[in-house]
Amino acid sequence: MATGIVSIAAADHESVLISDVLAVLAAVGLPALLVTASIVWSRRRPDVTDPDVTVRLFTFVAACAVLDSRVTANPVVLWVLSALALIAWMLLVVLLTRNFVAWSWTDLQQRACGAWELASVGTSGLVIVGVLLARHTGWQVVLVVSAAVWLLAILTYAMMTALILGRAFAARLDPEGFEPDAWILMGGLAIATLAGDHLHRAGIDEMRMATVVTWVLATAWLLPLSIFGLRHIRRAEARRFAGVWWAMVFPLGMYSAATFATANETGWSGLRTISLAFFWIAFAAWMTVTVAAALRLIAYAREHGRR
Repeated sequence: MATGIVSIAAADHESVLISDVLAVLAAVGLPALLVTASIVWSRRRPDVTDPDVTVRLFTFVAACAVLDSRVTANPVVLWVLSALALIAWMLLVVLLTRNFVAWSWTDLQQRACGAWELASVGTSGLVIVGVLLARHTGWQVVLVVSAAVWLLAILTYAMMTALILGRAFAARLDPEGFEPDAWILMGGLAIATLAGDHLHRAGIDEMRMATVVTWVLATAWLLPLSIFGLRHIRRAEARRFAGVWWAMVFPLGMYSAATFATANETGWSGLRTISLAFFWIAFAAWMTVTVAAALRLIAYAREHGRR
């Protein structure tokens, strides 16, 4: 998901080589992760009654949507990824609704974290998939349904944000306890902006103002998230690689893509410069996380090799 969106941001700014390399890595990475997950889950099945588990699985829907956007020239891939995204989304919506109904608001609030915005991210991703299919087939009904799903993504974002902020204020969380997945608070609005832009370009004129609003709200998250992130990174343990680092790369890349789309929608040329700056920030973050992950794997292999 993170690799795919950075590839799209690179394509926006005509960094063809970077975009193509990342696109290949994303295309190879998605099935590789599916195989890995299947092997792991065959040994230990995930607890799909846990809302934290089901909400994180929406990452798969978003990953399909991002890769779909990058390879729209291939109709077979477009249909396969779209079908996978739709089936996964429908199943996850049922599971998540069941889990949320079974838990009290207080219990949900005590467990909420930035990663819970993935439910909104995946739903916005499905909107992008729907617009791509409508453009390919000419089915207007798909476009109308996609607009309704976009509203659902916004409502989901609002609910998850209420839970996350409620926990932060109620528990008086230490700002230095910030985790990189908090960046999805911004990323959820950024992908809603990109999805809204797709709807607007497909002919739904009312989406133009909505996309500007979601982009402004996404931008408003940058300052507090940056402050908390800088405070957090001063801690030695925060500089040790963890898989959650990838949760920071995706929002940065998505903000670049959303800002580029907003620049095209509004004609505000200065936004292209901002989008370009965030593309390089996202790419630098991607490189940092990739190298850190590789070093971690090498160290792990050496440690187990000695045993």
